Amino acid sequence: MSEHPKKVVLLDLDGTLTKSDPGIIGCVVKTFMEMGYPVPDDDELHRFIGPAISESLQRNGIPDDRLDEGVRIYRKYYADEAVFDDPNNPGAKVPGRLNNTIYTGIPEQLAKLRADGYYLAIASCKPQYQCIPICEHFHLDTMVDGIYGASKDNSRLDKDQVIRWAFQHIGFDENAGDKALMVGDRWTDADGAKACGLDCLGCGWGYAEPGELKAHGAYRVLDSVDGLAQAVEEYFA
Repeated sequence: MSEHPKKVVLLDLDGTLTKSDPGIIGCVVKTFMEMGYPVPDDDELHRFIGPAISESLQRNGIPDDRLDEGVRIYRKYYADEAVFDDPNNPGAKVPGRLNNTIYTGIPEQLAKLRADGYYLAIASCKPQYQCIPICEHFHLDTMVDGIYGASKDNSRLDKDQVIRWAFQHIGFDENAGDKALMVGDRWTDADGAKACGLDCLGCGWGYAEPGELKAHGAYRVLDSVDGLAQAVEEYFA
């Protein structure tokens, strides 16, 4: 898509397109148990959804000299070991990343936006090599134009870095009239958007705590999925 101006909608993955808490929290619990540390309480476990896993482990008492080990254990359960019940296929076992479902209505909203000419790009703090198989499994890869995530080596970790990485590959050029909007459910999305000079449309169906998105500068917070396409249309209008 080389024409300008582009209308780019950047979409967070966890808590925006997919209800991923069973898999993420399950992997976090197994990580703390395997490392011999107390499992965080429910509120804190939900705060693992959104930020980079290394940041959340550090915030919950994993010492710096064991962070790499913690990330490795988490990724083992998240990507490789099929130890969780598959919510989409009863009786089957899946790794944590597939203990996950798409929010009802998301495919229809994405189809409407694409039909209206928007470039849709997933921009997640999850490593890109993990984002892609998740999107392929749920056929999200056929609903968007690009999938961008963090790097495996943590050199690209925060949402603003992922946004800039996506822009680089899209050929986004604000000077040529291109315009973009970040759509996400956590403070990481709002802060990342702000750092890149973008607005953030908040997803109230995700994992934000009460008031979190507004406090971090989201210009609007939607209550339900079925208002997504209309809200995007109104923003770009």
